[in-house]
Amino acid sequence: MTRHLLTKAEASQPHLNSFITLCHDQAISAARAADEARTRGENSLLLGIPVAHKDAFCTAGIRTTSGSRMLSNFIPPYESTVSRKFKDAGAVCLGKTNMDEFAMGSSNENSFFGAVRNPWDLSRVPGGSSGGSAAAVAAGLVPAATGTDTGGSIRQPAAFCGISGLKPTYGRVSRLGMIAYASSLDQGGPLAHTVEDLALLLKVMAGLDENDSTSADAPVPDYAATLATPLQGLRIGLPREVFSETAHPEAARALQAAIAELEKLGATLVDITLPHTALSVPAYYVIAPAEASTNLSRFDGVRYGHRCDNPTDLEDLYSRTRAEGFGKEVQRRILIGTYALSAGYYDAYYRQAQRIRRLIKNDFVAAFSQVDTILTPVTPGPAFGLGAKTSDPVAMYLEDIYTVPTSLAGLPGLSIPCGFAEGMPIGMQLIGNYFDEARLLNLGHQFQLHTDWHTRRPDVTRITASAN
Repeated sequence: MTRHLLTKAEASQPHLNSFITLCHDQAISAARAADEARTRGENSLLLGIPVAHKDAFCTAGIRTTSGSRMLSNFIPPYESTVSRKFKDAGAVCLGKTNMDEFAMGSSNENSFFGAVRNPWDLSRVPGGSSGGSAAAVAAGLVPAATGTDTGGSIRQPAAFCGISGLKPTYGRVSRLGMIAYASSLDQGGPLAHTVEDLALLLKVMAGLDENDSTSADAPVPDYAATLATPLQGLRIGLPREVFSETAHPEAARALQAAIAELEKLGATLVDITLPHTALSVPAYYVIAPAEASTNLSRFDGVRYGHRCDNPTDLEDLYSRTRAEGFGKEVQRRILIGTYALSAGYYDAYYRQAQRIRRLIKNDFVAAFSQVDTILTPVTPGPAFGLGAKTSDPVAMYLEDIYTVPTSLAGLPGLSIPCGFAEGMPIGMQLIGNYFDEARLLNLGHQFQLHTDWHTRRPDVTRITASAN
């Protein structure tokens, strides 16, 4: 199985570009060890199951780039907690998936290693920043993959590629060894075809990490054990601020049909309000760049990573190394963040954004006093064309309008396929209360038992033919 998927992944690279690094030798060695373990009667949770890791997770002895020239030759001497847990569970790592540079992007067009393409339509984006993971799963190159979600970077590519993706509660999954973008927002999570698979993967990923100060000391339930719970009596909130907006007509119809299906399964629909939703994108694009400007200050050409040739002095070393090593979007966000944190502007921008963040969190707390989960779209519409929004950063940022509020509040969010628009997959977002991933997974699984959107697959043979 590992050999077959490695061959398939390599053949797809000229067309999808979903991987940065394929780990042939390590994967075959791990697969052989899994075969031997099975022969001895061992059977850990993911024994022999091929997976791929987003290239933001450090993997000992395997190149980890975060999609950037700055780390294009970086080989970590240590393992991230997430990738170590997958190893311990017996999973076989096929490789590291492509991503927007330092996870900054909503289209996977910002990678130093080139854009990833959507397997449903090679002229469209797969979403970002975990687009490589989502494209690889959707194209059948790997059954499951890891991603990271700062403002929607698991949920949005899952929606664009027609698969399932989960952003857990902030702190549910360890960030140790995960290259940071915005430390108070970043969270690792799984991508797979089905919610049932997500439940198994989260069981592996979740849990307290005493070496990560942001890791939560909260019990990890058996997520698969509650998947079969009926939905009778479950209260689902529909925020009027979201559903009163003009949406893509086909996407809106698909979402309404999904809502009707959930109601048919016994859920009760409740009209709720999230009054500060409109402020989420501007607040996010102050807070996240501010944290990025601090996190990325470590890349200076001195300790590791890219270093410019023949610097004349220390200032030249710093400035040329960073100018050469960072792409335009990363530079843009560093400049925005540095400005927002600078003397004279901190109170006007960063402090104000943090106040708005608290208001958004309070909106969710109030809503969850009335409902068990909240339902929204994942994206304004289906995947857009490659290059369609690269010249308009604000239009690109607005692609995150439905996912950013959840991230600012630190809540879990699940994206599952619920239909098609323009021949492309559309996702539905389910938002849960803190550490209530089990309820989200139960709701998503029940929806998938009664619909077939998650079983639809792109025609990979057609993709290869059209690329040729």
